Amino acid sequence: MSLQFHRVALVGKYQDSTSGLVADSTREVIADVAGFLKDQGCEVVLAERTAEATGLRDYPARDVAGIGTECDLAVVVGGDGTMLGIGRQLARYGTPLVGINQGRLGFITDLPLGGYRQALPPMLHGEYEEDHRSLMLGKVMREGECVFEAYAMNDVVVNRGAVASMVELRVEVDGHFVANHRADGIIVATPTGSTAYALSAGGPLLHPLVPGWVLVPIAPHTLSNRPIVLADPVEIVIEIVGGRDASASFDMQSIASLHHGDRIVVRRSDYRVRFLHPKGWSYFNTLRAKLHWNEGGV
Repeated sequence: MSLQFHRVALVGKYQDSTSGLVADSTREVIADVAGFLKDQGCEVVLAERTAEATGLRDYPARDVAGIGTECDLAVVVGGDGTMLGIGRQLARYGTPLVGINQGRLGFITDLPLGGYRQALPPMLHGEYEEDHRSLMLGKVMREGECVFEAYAMNDVVVNRGAVASMVELRVEVDGHFVANHRADGIIVATPTGSTAYALSAGGPLLHPLVPGWVLVPIAPHTLSNRPIVLADPVEIVIEIVGGRDASASFDMQSIASLHHGDRIVVRRSDYRVRFLHPKGWSYFNTLRAKLHWNEGGV
């Protein structure tokens, strides 16, 4: 079978979360994966920020637009955060992504670092499962003007301030009033994000093929304010009614100090993220492995 992906971009974790520097082990992993791809017959391109952070100069570097227009595939080395960051940016180009897990959980970077040499070659030759994930577009509207806009693959979160009491949030869906929530905040999550913060806050798991969002209050004052699953064509509006120092986060892209009357508007993006997995990949296998289901049982 002939090689399907000829020009492959390699995207790595930019820096260590504690020191702010790229660890030697990360640089070695990126160099190792790049050399392996080259040995498979691929032309390797490094993401611009990855090249700058690692100091690897043996391969050409491209920015996100260059990767999207010139490369057939992006291989992402890191954790889910690394994948979320590049996935949001490459979605508009339709570039497929493969994740090699160098993080902890790895719900969407599912090739183990120790096993990528066995898993990647068949995928490079066209043997893979393709998985499309929805993307949200969120905006913060203030007095009719957009003051912040970002894409999110996991979730949009409205939170109370660090030292403030709970916030009061008015929620509308497609212009219809739903409820005023007094809580520590509220989460709008995609199926991909249903295994992230929304799960910790008591939300349900959504299969990636479900065309929906999950709306999850965070520590609500009224216990009857429960998570709800919504169809993803709807527009969700969250208005800041009360409370101080509220903030909004779009996959950790944040805007702080929201004002009373600010409206966080969330709708489905026109773009979807393309993930590739090894043949035989199953979402349920991922859940069992990452959530430790059936441990100690049959």
